[in-house]
Amino acid sequence: MKAHVTTESLAEGILARDHRAIARAITMVENESPKGPMLIRELFGRSGRAQIIGVTGAPGVGKSTLVDCMTTEWRRRQRTVGILAIDPTSPFSGGAVLGDRIRMQSHAGDPGVYVRSMASRGHLGGLAQATNDAVVILDAAGLDVVIVETVGVGQGEVDIVRTADVSIVVMVPGAGDDVQAIKAGIMEIADIFVVNKADREGADRAVNQIEAALMLQVYGPGEWCPPVFKAEAARGTGVAELLDAVAQFGERYERNRDRLRARAEVRLRETLSRQFLVRLERHDDMRVALQEAVERIVRRDVDPYTAAAEIMERAG
Repeated sequence: MKAHVTTESLAEGILARDHRAIARAITMVENESPKGPMLIRELFGRSGRAQIIGVTGAPGVGKSTLVDCMTTEWRRRQRTVGILAIDPTSPFSGGAVLGDRIRMQSHAGDPGVYVRSMASRGHLGGLAQATNDAVVILDAAGLDVVIVETVGVGQGEVDIVRTADVSIVVMVPGAGDDVQAIKAGIMEIADIFVVNKADREGADRAVNQIEAALMLQVYGPGEWCPPVFKAEAARGTGVAELLDAVAQFGERYERNRDRLRARAEVRLRETLSRQFLVRLERHDDMRVALQEAVERIVRRDVDPYTAAAEIMERAG
């Protein structure tokens, strides 16, 4: 693709599922190019058809291997798949290993699969800041399923529920994850639990503890109670049953307008906050005011709330 490509021609390439156009578009939103919002405007009305699957869990539970097996099973079912694997950014170099793509090389030659690693760039919550825009791009490209595999930072990794239609929490026996399951954050984001590496000792106990914790939750009549599956992703065991549950949840989710509305509101609020800061920083006097406020906070001359109120008043 040429450097002077327009957003219109780039959008056309994405709609035609041109992998080069998709790669260029995701790079554009990752780099916060001014053309990024223009491109999303072109694509947004053509998105909303893919099923967005979030896969989260602590490091080492086998998320990437599970995603790889899920992709293989979806391709067997003639479904096209896009994968966004979020990797942590180094706090020292600013780079990222982006190793998840290496683990999914088995799909490298499949035109029905698109794999992209994204650096988190210090964004908290397990996702890259550009993840939502990248999801729109893959959705508009006509992929049936878009999988978002999060960084794997544990309990704080709750942003996935604001992005995915179905949130899958992956755990392993004997690593303390059964204790984590009882904590409210994990319980609230999971639509489906997977105890991976189920050939290990303690798998049944992990399943029982998760199910016991679920019994403490209050579910109304007809509400979805997250099922708990055992899987051995390295062998592909249990993956077909997991995908059946994802499909079953998806049928219910399509009618869940409240959840869609809540996600849209969160996305809008985040976009407004980001655009407000960008507009402030475009003006030299406001950039100076922001830096002065930071120095005053460091000296304890003013508290953050007062400093923010003064900047808001100055900005009108």
